[in-house]
Amino acid sequence: MGKLTTHILDTAAGKPGQGIRIDLFAISAGDHVHLKTVVTNDDGRCDAPLLEGVELKAGQYELVFYAGEYFEKSGVVAAGPRFLDDIVLRFGVSNADEHYHVPLLVSPYSYSTYRGS
Repeated sequence: MGKLTTHILDTAAGKPGQGIRIDLFAISAGDHVHLKTVVTNDDGRCDAPLLEGVELKAGQYELVFYAGEYFEKSGVVAAGPRFLDDIVLRFGVSNADEHYHVPLLVSPYSYSTYRGS
């Protein structure tokens, strides 16, 4: 049974990205279909998989991490427009029976991601 999960680490503070809002979309024929909105817990994770079992289908998805909101609430204030604000990650699921873990390592000025396990 496949599932989609995520985890956010605030690399500037060296701690989990707690309280970050995330939107999940399915992308089909260029259309964005909003599937859900979640907020990370104290460990920077979601309390349940974003998608699991029959909910996870092969195709394209997009995660929008509202990192700018998080850093503003954390007291990191940018002069002028934020360098990073909403971080959009578009990725594909080729086998819906596998676990797709999409972590985000983020600071106010950089981010990285990878397919985790």
